[in-house]
Amino acid sequence: MQIDQEIDTRGLNCPLPILKAKKALSGMTSGQLLKVVSTDAGSVRDFQAFARQTGHDLVDQHNVGDEFIHVMRRR
Repeated sequence: MQIDQEIDTRGLNCPLPILKAKKALSGMTSGQLLKVVSTDAGSVRDFQAFARQTGHDLVDQHNVGDEFIHVMRRR
């Protein structure tokens, strides 16, 4: 998977990971992939809701230790 941009939101709680992802996605072109690394357990459901509301595609979600990885495709 070719990640076009990655943002680190470790240590930030809702809604900051979503807000940072929204800002990053706005500067990307359609089809590009954004990877977000978070330590907020609530980010899993937040990114699912964000994808439904905005039309961006949530390509992958998984966790590695205490980090939650989200990969979104810009609509």
